[in-house]
Amino acid sequence: MRCRAVIFDVDGVLVDSYRAHLEAWQRLASRLGLGMSEEQFASMFGRRNRDIIRHHWGRHVPDDRVEACGDWKEVQYREILQADFPAMDGAAELLDALKAAGFALAVGSSGPPENVRIALEGLGRAHLFDATVCGTEVRIGKPDPEVFLKAAEKLGVEPRFSAVVEDSTAGIEAARRAGMTAIALVGTATRETLEAAGAGLVVESLRELSPGPIAELIEKRRG
Repeated sequence: MRCRAVIFDVDGVLVDSYRAHLEAWQRLASRLGLGMSEEQFASMFGRRNRDIIRHHWGRHVPDDRVEACGDWKEVQYREILQADFPAMDGAAELLDALKAAGFALAVGSSGPPENVRIALEGLGRAHLFDATVCGTEVRIGKPDPEVFLKAAEKLGVEPRFSAVVEDSTAGIEAARRAGMTAIALVGTATRETLEAAGAGLVVESLRELSPGPIAELIEKRRG
């Protein structure tokens, strides 16, 4: 069994994908003759597509069209991302440092596997990850802890020896419910909101993180 693990969300953590997702959702809204404000988008960022569609447009999109609409939106997102890949500042360096320190690394994302692949390839760090769990592999999205528990299971690491790096309140809640150390990155949500969600540490940049302090946080939570 590996000693410690760090599980990363992708959107807003490894990839600065906020604007790309917003534009993709607004393209879908326009296609459907509906609306998607930035406030609406931000309120559900990090959730699964079908949950977002049902929450905002449940009266307008029949159940049998929800999956197709979500798939169309993701195609738009990948086109936007590939045209100009926006890596999060410090992401590659943090991944390199964690791997060198002996951490197991995983992705726990609500997105489809194609999105995760593009993100890891764009960072040039796909080879560093020992496991990935995508939205297609879970029954219930964040804030349910299923995605992170599955990632830990794939790694062979107990949840209590794992930390999660997230940017959404739903992701922070999911990490806490999984019994993991929750580290929040400010961006999608404010520091105050992330602290209120129960994050053990809130940072403004990934450059504030390094293997030693993450290991200390895991040990502190275990204690």
